[in-house]
Amino acid sequence: MAGRGSMAETGSAIEPGDGGGADGGAKEKWDTAPAGTSHQAPFSRIGIGANVSPLGIGINGTTVLSDYFDARLMGNYFSYTIPQFEVEGFRTTANIHLASMAASLDWYPYNSVWRLSPGVMFFNGNQFTANAVVQGGTSFSLDGQTFYGASSNAATGVTPLTGMGILGLHPRPIAFTAAGGFGKFVPRSERHWSFPSEFGVVFMGAPTANVTTSGWVCADKAQTNCANISDKTNPVAQQFNSSLQTQLGKWRRDLGKITVYPMFSYSVVYSFNIR
Repeated sequence: MAGRGSMAETGSAIEPGDGGGADGGAKEKWDTAPAGTSHQAPFSRIGIGANVSPLGIGINGTTVLSDYFDARLMGNYFSYTIPQFEVEGFRTTANIHLASMAASLDWYPYNSVWRLSPGVMFFNGNQFTANAVVQGGTSFSLDGQTFYGASSNAATGVTPLTGMGILGLHPRPIAFTAAGGFGKFVPRSERHWSFPSEFGVVFMGAPTANVTTSGWVCADKAQTNCANISDKTNPVAQQFNSSLQTQLGKWRRDLGKITVYPMFSYSVVYSFNIR
């Protein structure tokens, strides 16, 4: 009809559910998303991943909470014993033992690929240990005092000086964590694989340091003035134990300056739907 052009002629577009229907023009709700993304219901999809970090070899499990949040549980473990080696008269073995469990909330602002992840480490068994045997005649210094290892002598009952040191990275049973990263552990699409990175710290508190010793120590290289360090009445043993405790206190004060432990990792994650 003249003066009344068609939809095509006027450039109008028909929107789904827009007018002209029995519903009196009420609009139909459409759930759409940008290309390559999709809405996922809470706990509908999980991701299982692995990584390597300063906390050891890690396994993590992540589930979707919303378009902006994920919940993640992480476990790390690593143990390695360094075979006996000798350094300046000290025969030493060392062990690195890393074990921890943590959980975090992953927040993706504006549904971006950038992530902020506050969390908590609720189990921390990370520690370093070393065992040493001091060969007879070997000198060492504690708090400015020089001592010498005693040579083994079955006839007199003299045994070499031995020591074990433990550096613990777990003074707090529960420690907070703060991290950030790039990439989603669970993609908001039908993709299965993702490769997120992460960097942050564990607020573990100052490490603990302890040393236990046994055996005999000498005040001279000729080993004419020696004592069993468990003999609290012997002046040489008294001086050794006093110097050891003073030196240990200095080491602890130096370690007190270190209150955080680094976290950085690059993960490989496989995601799938569970409902």
